[in-house]
Amino acid sequence: MIRAIGLCAILILAGCGGSRSDRGSDPARFASASGPIASACMSSRRPGANRQICGCIQTAADRTLSGADQRRGASFFGNEELAHSVRLSDTERDDAFWKRWTEFGRAAEQLCR
Repeated sequence: MIRAIGLCAILILAGCGGSRSDRGSDPARFASASGPIASACMSSRRPGANRQICGCIQTAADRTLSGADQRRGASFFGNEELAHSVRLSDTERDDAFWKRWTEFGRAAEQLCR
């Protein structure tokens, strides 16, 4: 259970507070990106959340998630227990969503370093 919560936190918050790597992209170029993920990231008040990082995460979301998936995932920023329940759910719908959400997390981590 603790592992699932940790995984969820890492995937959801990958860019909100991490450091940039020399080999990664410059998140500053994504500052103008907007959408449900960027809005939720900015509203999260997590350390390191800023327009550049949240915009970069939104760009990754735009590349990997549908609008419906973005809206659903944005709700995780304010309700980590919801993310946990989706992760542990046994429904095909939730399992499919969680696979897409995991891929988004990986994409955001790579893009926004």
